[in-house]
Amino acid sequence: MIKKLGAILITLIGAGIGLGIVGTLDTLLLFEGKVPSDKIIYIYIFSGIIFGLIFLILSKKISLLLKKLFNEVEDEMQKIPVSDIILGFFGLIMGLIIAYLLGTALSEIPIFGVVLMVLLYIILGYVGMRVMVKKKNDVIRIFDKFKRNRVDDKKDLEDEKKTRIIKPKILDTSVIIDGRIYEVCKADFLEGSLIIPEFVLKELQNISDSSDDLKRVRGRRGLDILQKIQKELDMDIVITEKDYENVKEVDLKLLKLAQEIGGKVVTTDFNLNKVAEVHGVPVLNMNELSNALKPMAIPGDNILVNVVKKGKEANQGVAYLDDGTMIVIEDGKDFVGKEVDLLVTSVLQTPAGRMIFGKPKKLKLLE
Repeated sequence: MIKKLGAILITLIGAGIGLGIVGTLDTLLLFEGKVPSDKIIYIYIFSGIIFGLIFLILSKKISLLLKKLFNEVEDEMQKIPVSDIILGFFGLIMGLIIAYLLGTALSEIPIFGVVLMVLLYIILGYVGMRVMVKKKNDVIRIFDKFKRNRVDDKKDLEDEKKTRIIKPKILDTSVIIDGRIYEVCKADFLEGSLIIPEFVLKELQNISDSSDDLKRVRGRRGLDILQKIQKELDMDIVITEKDYENVKEVDLKLLKLAQEIGGKVVTTDFNLNKVAEVHGVPVLNMNELSNALKPMAIPGDNILVNVVKKGKEANQGVAYLDDGTMIVIEDGKDFVGKEVDLLVTSVLQTPAGRMIFGKPKKLKLLE
């Protein structure tokens, strides 16, 4: 339906251009003496139909060209600071006002008066816009000085606190499936809106429909977590349909969205964390938060653990704390299935998790 309406609109624009060309020629008196005045109407009709048909035939290509042009303009506009856009707009208005005042005399010039007036509008509009953007810092200083003269320091501080911007949090697929995001939100550790892009929901749905049992369970768990957050928690959940058709990878779409809205990406994906750092996008890594909250074991501590399996290296045993922290036990191979009073010798902390190394102090057989 939209494509049909677009084709009709393009056809009408083509017909309008055809009528405009004939109208311009008629205004310049090019038909005078060559075409009877009562026949000129047929030239209007013929030109409108011909240009309308041409634009109708080319409507598909024109639509694709316009779409590509709009996307490029949108991408470029996103790179321009809001302050530049606002100041540029005011500069454009001022330039057009000056052009209007000066162009009144030009409009009286025969034939070329209209052309000169249009050029004046374009030139002064552009100049006004460029001057305002170039002098942005001066304009900002003037407004800041005016503000300081009217508002005392105490009120400035209160206004700054009130207008403090809380960045929205964009959830990726991994953190939704992980599930800990629910507990973190429930404990009020996350402020602001939770942004869930449609392309993330689509990825979750694809995982839920997977033929692989493990993937299917993980996908459905993620959808259940989202539903639980929406129903049980007082959080501002925003489902955004914003997508980037020219970007295939979901991770890159997340980073592009975060850059566009000034948000933070919430994830458990170590690789996404690293890529975000390269792009200058702030990230909240759930694993880093979990590691920060884990009880810290330091060399010299004694902990009681149950050796569950052999390690990769010779004579090593492996145990786990209740929170899942892996413990590598030197000379622990013979203690599999037994409780050991372990002496912590070192702790390795990485963004991917924590590992504890130790050696048995004494043996306590399991009952």
